[in-house]
Parts: sequence; C-alpha cells; structure tokens
Amino acid sequence: MSTFALVDCNNFYASCERVFRPHLVNRPIVVLSNNDGCVVARSHEAKVLGIAMGVPLFQVRHIVEQYGVVVLSSNYALYGDLSERVTSVLAAAAPRIEVYSIDESFLDLDRLAVPDLTAWCRDLRTRVLRWTGIPVSIGIGPTKTLAKLANRIAKGSQRVEGVLDLSGNPAWTEAALRKTAVGDVWGIGFRWSKMLVNHGIGTALDLRDAPDMWIRRRMGVVGLRTVHELRGIACHDLETEPAPKQTTCCSRTFGEAVTDNVQVRDAIVAFATRATEKIRTANQVCGTIQVFIATDRFDTAAQQHASSATCAFMTPTADSRSIVAAAIRIFERLWRDGFAYRKAGVLLLDLSSAKNIVPSLFTDEPPQSRPLMKAIDQVNARFGRGSIGLGLSARAAPWRMRQEHLSPRFTTRWHELPVARIDLD
Repeated sequence: MSTFALVDCNNFYASCERVFRPHLVNRPIVVLSNNDGCVVARSHEAKVLGIAMGVPLFQVRHIVEQYGVVVLSSNYALYGDLSERVTSVLAAAAPRIEVYSIDESFLDLDRLAVPDLTAWCRDLRTRVLRWTGIPVSIGIGPTKTLAKLANRIAKGSQRVEGVLDLSGNPAWTEAALRKTAVGDVWGIGFRWSKMLVNHGIGTALDLRDAPDMWIRRRMGVVGLRTVHELRGIACHDLETEPAPKQTTCCSRTFGEAVTDNVQVRDAIVAFATRATEKIRTANQVCGTIQVFIATDRFDTAAQQHASSATCAFMTPTADSRSIVAAAIRIFERLWRDGFAYRKAGVLLLDLSSAKNIVPSLFTDEPPQSRPLMKAIDQVNARFGRGSIGLGLSARAAPWRMRQEHLSPRFTTRWHELPVARIDLD
C-alpha cells in the first residue's frame, strides 16, 4: 500500500512575514494582492476577526482600524525564497517529493523504514520550524486525496499536534470523511459540489460510498478517480518532474490609469522582457507572442477599449530583442489615443524545448543570440533582476504596482537587511 504525506505551511504569507519580525506573532495580519487591492492571505487571528479571502481592503478598513490589523503588500521575493528553504528541508528527509504549490508539498513515505510515521512527521515538523521559522501541518494517507484531507483536519485540530495519520486506520478515516463537507474534498470544485449536494451527497463519506456508474456518468473518469482515492485506492502518483508549460504570461493592473503611449509601451517592454526571462530559465523557446491592453472595465464613467493581437516567429526564439521588438510592433497597432489604460500584458505561446530547435537559414533571431542572453541573465542573477535589460524604465513609472506596505526582502536584498548599531558612549 502506498503512503503519502502532504506538508502544508500554515498561513504561509503571514508566517513568512513573522520570521524576521517576531513582534507580529499573535497579531492579525492580512497580505494584499498586486496594487494593494484585495486580501489574498490572512493570519489565523485575521480569520477570527471575520476578514474574508478576496475582499477589497476598503471594505474591511473599519476592522483593520478597530483591531490594529497589520496590512502588508505581497512580498513574493521573500515568500519564494522561504518556500525553497522549506522544500530543501523536506527533500533531504523524504525519498521523493512533489512540490505542489508555493506552500504545499507531497512526500512519498512508502519506502521510509520508520516504526512510527506520526512521530517521524512530528520530528520533521519541528525541524522545518527550527531551520526555517515556518510552521507546517502534515497529513498522512494511502492516497494523495486522503493525505490532503488529513492535513486539513490536522491544521484545525490542536489535539493531533499538527500531524494526522489516516493510513491503516479505517475508524479514523471514516470519522474524517464524515466530518468533511464534499466541497472541501481535493478536486471537487464549486460546480461539482453544488451538483452533489443537490443529489444528497453532502460529505466526503457520502461521496466515497456513491455508486461508480453514477459517478462516472455525472463526473467522468476524473471524478471516479477522486472517489477511488477516498476509498484508499491510489490513482495519482507523485509528479516529481513538473510538466513543461505551454504558455507564459506577464501582465499587470497598473497602479493608476495611464494615457501616455510611451508609458504603456514601456510597460509592454518590461512585461515582454520578464516573460522571456521566464522561458529561458525553463530552457524553452517561444513560437507566438500575444499582446493585450485594456481600460478599466469597472470605471463605467470612462471610455472603454480592449484589444489584443498575436504574431508568430519564423523560428521559435528566447531572444529578448526579437520578442520585445515583436511586442512593440503589436502594441503600436493596438494603441488608441484618448483612452486611459489600466491593464496590459504579454503572453508567450507555443512554447517548446530549446533543445529541439533546428537552426534555419530563414530565422528572425539576431546573431550571437544565446551567448548574449546568457550573459544578461548572469548579470541579473548576480546584481538583481532588472540590472540590465532593454529599454529600462523609471522605477516610479505610473504603471508599476502599488506596494505601499511592502516589508523588507530580508533574504534576497543585502541593503534591506536590518542593521544593529551599538553606541559605545
């Protein structure tokens, strides 16, 4: 029988903010989306106050002021680095690991020769906290779906001390399934949840016991696999190698509406450059580029305009010069004077491995492309993203994200490290 563990970082964004600022422990924290718009993460204390996920900040401003809620901008540099540190601890402990998201990883415990999995996971939990400062909860089960379910219960129960093992314990599994709403089962979205409840299937236990033919007819093979996983039959193995992306996008809602052609074009150049850096990191090339610009559709008093267009390359490329030039050509076709644009983006399509590209005499890629791009990436890796590039823009450009509550990037920026001074007088 297979044995999986799901390790989930507790209130991850808030926990990251607390690692280097312990005075925030036990204080309610909310982390905002790009441009400081909506709540995308909450500490436990903020959840208790009734602050919902996705709510705009202005709608909960009274709660923030009344209870002294700490408001922070998304600090992705910090979150990403601490996520990698947690992953490194887990990878060193488990035979195999699947990084599922920035704050979740599945572990393969099947080949782990330990007498007590619960004790081992509690030790691992302690190690992660001691070495990274991030608290985690761990759920164990014979399938990934049951491990996910066990983790959810462990996260909300003080009695299990952050670890719940549903492998080889039918009575505990039955109780866990009975207390879990069907909509909280991994893989059951809103549409399926609504349909199942309408047919009298309200809990994970009801779903587990539903007839296979009925599930197959209503939910297809994917839904049937979920049911089998609830029965302890593993249908999903660890995905230790992430599937290569078919598309990469870089887009942003501007901090303020922009009417100037040069400023929006500047944003397009920055987005195309960043998207191209992403595909080079993945050793991919791009066959098609799409550019889009749009006004604020929620501003009913303003004139509306939204448009997009694509361009195909003769030979797939990862050269920033070629992709940026194509992005500018598309943008100039899309632009309309007299509109206040609030969003723009660049989408790279038809991605493929750079290893599979056959050189062609009829290519639009500039000479010495790969050595130059490698040199640019090395400079940016050493001195920070954006140190060198094409058409660098002002740091205070109006299209840049609003981040009025950004905390220091403690682990990736030397100049943002706290400095202690001792007065010897």
